[in-house]
Amino acid sequence: MRKFLLLFALLPFTLAAFAAPPDPAPDWRAELDRIVPLMGHRNWILVVDSAYPLQTGPGIETIETNENQIDVVRHVLRAVDHSIHVRPVIYMDSELPFVPDADAPGASDYRNGIIPLLRPYTIQSMPHDRMIATVAATAQQFHILILKTNMTIPYSSVFIRLDCKYWSDDAEKRLRSSMAASSRSPH
Repeated sequence: MRKFLLLFALLPFTLAAFAAPPDPAPDWRAELDRIVPLMGHRNWILVVDSAYPLQTGPGIETIETNENQIDVVRHVLRAVDHSIHVRPVIYMDSELPFVPDADAPGASDYRNGIIPLLRPYTIQSMPHDRMIATVAATAQQFHILILKTNMTIPYSSVFIRLDCKYWSDDAEKRLRSSMAASSRSPH
């Protein structure tokens, strides 16, 4: 009888543990601040529209921001620009310039808002399916942070590949050229 009374007394606590609310979604800004110092060249940060697929892979982390896409891009670029070790290489879907307002209301406004924000950077275009495949392949070895926004315009995602800030593409070419020349010269 005592065991029964003890179990009965503990029942509300047991039920309360199961009824506890789920952990809140991670604060994307705090996660970005935490992860940018850990990221390096070959890592990616994606700022994507609300219909972007939930990609699965060993290196993919997705966070719902529920915020305006341009604001999220601005915040991400600021965080990357303020880092000492990485710089952004921007990719966008090659389909975006062809998305008409008739099919996606606000597409022109989005283009008019995102282009000035990205003007300081070189923007490379790639078909959307190829971008998704690139992200999937990269995630096999490197971390990808995907920040989903409340954007409802297709092909509006901004893909940011991180590269080394203190080592330029030109420096890499000179290094590789020097190495190749060294391997051709007799010792």
